[in-house]
Amino acid sequence: MAEFDLVIRRARCATAADVFDADIGIRNGTIASLGSNLADGVEEIDAAGRWVLPGGIDGHCHLDQPTSDGSKMADDFLSGTRSAACGGTTTVFPFACQQKGQSLRAAVDDYHQRAEGKACIDYAFHLIVTDATPEVLANELPALIREGYTSFKIYMTYDDLKLSDREIIDVLAVAREHGAMVMVHAENADCIAWLTERLLAHGHTAPRYHAEARPMLVEREATHRAIAYAELVDVPILIVHVSGREAIEQLRWAHSHGLRIYAETCPQYLFLTADDLGIDDNDHRGAKCICSPPPRDKANQQVVWDGLESGAFQIFSSDHAPFTFAGPQGKFTAGSEASFDRIPNGIPGLETRLALLFSHGVETGRLTMQQFVALTATNVARMYGLYPRKGSIAVGADADLVIWDTGLDRRIRNSDLHHNVDYTPYENISVTAWPALTLSRGEVVWRDGNYLGSAGRGEFLPCALPEPARPKPQPSGGNTW
Repeated sequence: MAEFDLVIRRARCATAADVFDADIGIRNGTIASLGSNLADGVEEIDAAGRWVLPGGIDGHCHLDQPTSDGSKMADDFLSGTRSAACGGTTTVFPFACQQKGQSLRAAVDDYHQRAEGKACIDYAFHLIVTDATPEVLANELPALIREGYTSFKIYMTYDDLKLSDREIIDVLAVAREHGAMVMVHAENADCIAWLTERLLAHGHTAPRYHAEARPMLVEREATHRAIAYAELVDVPILIVHVSGREAIEQLRWAHSHGLRIYAETCPQYLFLTADDLGIDDNDHRGAKCICSPPPRDKANQQVVWDGLESGAFQIFSSDHAPFTFAGPQGKFTAGSEASFDRIPNGIPGLETRLALLFSHGVETGRLTMQQFVALTATNVARMYGLYPRKGSIAVGADADLVIWDTGLDRRIRNSDLHHNVDYTPYENISVTAWPALTLSRGEVVWRDGNYLGSAGRGEFLPCALPEPARPKPQPSGGNTW
């Protein structure tokens, strides 16, 4: 009788710390053994010396999230997780978003209904706190943290999402008391509003002006302010989708002062520039690349690569926010001539995230394989309370694994992808690596170009309190409040 349900033979494995050759024995959806010449499995897969890595964890993606402007996200939990699996991602963290005037509990209940019976891979929820009422702060948020919703996002911009400075401080205090991780979208809302009003007054409405309304200084200032609030409250935070040099300088300042400030960046800041928002006022195709913060210039891409290499960033996420280019509920939900400030923010990227970073990071020598695994899986699991179940290749961990094909000569084509969006901003970018096989808890969900998953097999994962969210121990005479 076979000892394992599945054995992957001749795997070249990598974790965030090590590289090693092994057979991987899988039983009941978890890794049961690592070694040489393992006993037989009911099923066997020959990795043939190819890289076998932990399944990717996308710690920042938006699926079927309610909006307030009449737009509708193109991907729900069915199409979004299908796309993720085909790109080598085996766990996703979308957002249960509280609407102004809504209870946080109601937002979570609604999001579970949207996810039920659809996901083909495992998922957990971040929360988005937009209405920090006394009830939310004193009761709802602490209760939800205890139930496994141990990370939440707050905004410093967008009128329907942003919190005031005092509200931000109050939310950080709740996170500190209860051990949760706070993610911060750091842009200065008033600066953006002031610039937007003046651009529109001069007739500058095209998509390309989105970048001019959100220059690096508005991200720099808000990042500085978020760091100051975290220092005041004495709580770690994570700055999401950091776009460039000036915000990175703020991160390095925080690190040099011993503050526990973590950061995430995304593919759009490595592969897109402000020119992708349009080269003239008649180029409305630039709406495809409107996201916030916006992509910067070519030189700035190297600064972000340097930050990945040097450890300024702990996480690499897609920030998948899928709106179609065509259609009444997509980028032009406000009309075909809508000004840049009325175009929904966000670009798709769940399926392409890993291949882009593997091809242009690892294969070019910019990143080690261990750095790749840390940025795309291990650090994400640690940051959001899923480690060691997720994010590594270890006995007892879920058998979420990806076998990679390398040495390819391939270009990204939207026609090859599995999301429900009618474009990819990374069209025609070359990649030399792509997942050949994706295992989710020991079950093949993607193999040799074929999606094999099924709706509803993905499980919701309550999260533990993240170790990185713990404040630094206070020396004698530290804060007593």
